[in-house]
Formats: sequence, C-alpha cells, structure tokens
Amino acid sequence: MNDTILTVQGLSKKFTVHILDKKTLHGCDNVSFAMKPGEFMGIAGPSGSGKSTIIKCLYRTYLPSGGSVWYRTKDGREIDLVTAGEREILELRHSEISYVSQFLKVIPRVSAVQILAEELRERGWNAEAAQERSYELLRMMNIDAELWDAYPSTFSGGEQQRINLARALITEPRLLLLDEPTASLDNETKKVVIRSLLALKQKGTTIIGIFHDLESMRSLVDKVFTMRAGQCKSIKRMREVV
Repeated sequence: MNDTILTVQGLSKKFTVHILDKKTLHGCDNVSFAMKPGEFMGIAGPSGSGKSTIIKCLYRTYLPSGGSVWYRTKDGREIDLVTAGEREILELRHSEISYVSQFLKVIPRVSAVQILAEELRERGWNAEAAQERSYELLRMMNIDAELWDAYPSTFSGGEQQRINLARALITEPRLLLLDEPTASLDNETKKVVIRSLLALKQKGTTIIGIFHDLESMRSLVDKVFTMRAGQCKSIKRMREVV
C-alpha cells in the first residue's frame, strides 16, 4: 500500500429496514479499488446503484458492514476507516478528508463570508487574512458580491453548492469526496468548478466523485468505477469509456 493513499477491500454496507419487517437491503457489496495521490476517480451508475453509499462509507457517515478501507495519513500511518474510533475519524475530517454533498448544512443567520472565514480561523489564520481569502474564494466561485454577507440558507441550490465547494478548497484536503459536484450549476460555473478541482488534483489531492454529467467527468477523472445494484461492474480508464 506504500504507493497508494486509499485501499478499499471488500467494502459492504447492509441496511435493516425495520418498517419492512426488518428486511435487509444491500447498499453496496464487495467493493474494492485503490487510489494513488493525485488520482481522480468518478463513480457512475443509475440511481439506487450504491454510489452515495460508497462515498458515505468512506467518510464514515455510514458505518460499513464489512471489508476494510485503509487510508494512509500525511505522517505515513495506515488507518482502517472501518474500525477507527470516532475521535480519530473526526480528526481526519478536520485535517485531511473532506466531503462535499449535494446539500449545504450551515448554522442559520451566518453569512457566506463568515462560513468560509471560520474554516480558516480554525486553521490559524488571523481575522483579516481569513476574510480577504474568503472574498477571493467567493469571487472565484462566481458568487455575487451582494450575497457575500447574506445567509446561504436563502441561496439557490447552485449557489449553495458553490459555497460547499469553496469550503473544500479552503481545507485543501488530501482526500476529497464529492457527491454530484456539478449538479445545479450553470455552464460557466461548471467551468470554474472544474478548474478548481483540477488545481487541487495537481497539488496531489486524491478525489472520488459521483457524476451523472458525463462531460464534466470527462474533463476531470482518470478512471471510472461503474456501479449496478450495489456491485462494481467495471473500472475503466476514462479514455476507454464511450
């Protein structure tokens, strides 16, 4: 595993649905792949095929039912994200692993610039520098200046998604997990997001993203992991995908 940052082996997640007489549903089953630093993998497949389950298991939003997820930290430690304790997972989320969902979860009555500046303040930036950097990111994400001091809870879906992505860019994580990063975005903003993600990739960030937008995926990913009914049907280099 020395040349990889992430090694997933036999990852499985089962859900017990109590209102359906404890019926067992398979979110994903026996999923395996490996990622190198700076590699970008897209996960494709129809709705309900298990794409989001994989991402949430990697981030430990879901506790996997089986398998292992070996992550190599910045200091060279190998940690199984399946069995790691909650405190260790929280530390990794703060310092090395980021997740961008389709939905923005923020504290009400906190402005867009405050959301970003707070992320920087937690990482040692002084108040003035944090605010200036937040303005730069909002400008880069094509957020209108009149919205910088407004509350993202009132933003459109596309604007909220851009705030989500700006937060990920602030942290410059070693592993970035994306759930439909280009959903709800206009073409110009998609180009901005694609450039930003490619810049992170070039800096060595390993990225795994769920996509329905094939054109965006072509611009970003090195390989495509295709899911059907919770299982991997193929892993191909992007150039092999028609």
